[in-house]
Amino acid sequence: MSVGEIAVLVASIACVVAVVGLLIAVGRLHREVHSLVVLSDELRRQTVPLVADAHRVVDQAATEMERVGAVLDSTESVHATVDSASRLAYRAFANPVVKVLAVRAGAATGLRRLASGGGPTGGHGASTNGNGHR
Repeated sequence: MSVGEIAVLVASIACVVAVVGLLIAVGRLHREVHSLVVLSDELRRQTVPLVADAHRVVDQAATEMERVGAVLDSTESVHATVDSASRLAYRAFANPVVKVLAVRAGAATGLRRLASGGGPTGGHGASTNGNGHR
């Protein structure tokens, strides 16, 4: 064998070893790709129902938020109505009630004086100076 033939033989063996190494690497890559496909299918199978549930929950929450907004609007309207009604009632009744209470207090004081026999000077009879005169 000549030197050229030995070089060709060594190169051929190196190519065969390289091809075998690449085939092994491709086989491993194929198995990894297959396991990734299986994993992605499993993830898809689990996440699609979860995403559908999340969409349903979000839709329900949006509906509930609309209801809460409507309730808040109604509450604000009722609050405004009650507030204006209470202001109106205060304006309508405050002055007459104060006057009625003042008349009642004055009448009660007058009745007490009449009942005790006192005059308008107040209370327990007329006061005298030492001579029996007022």
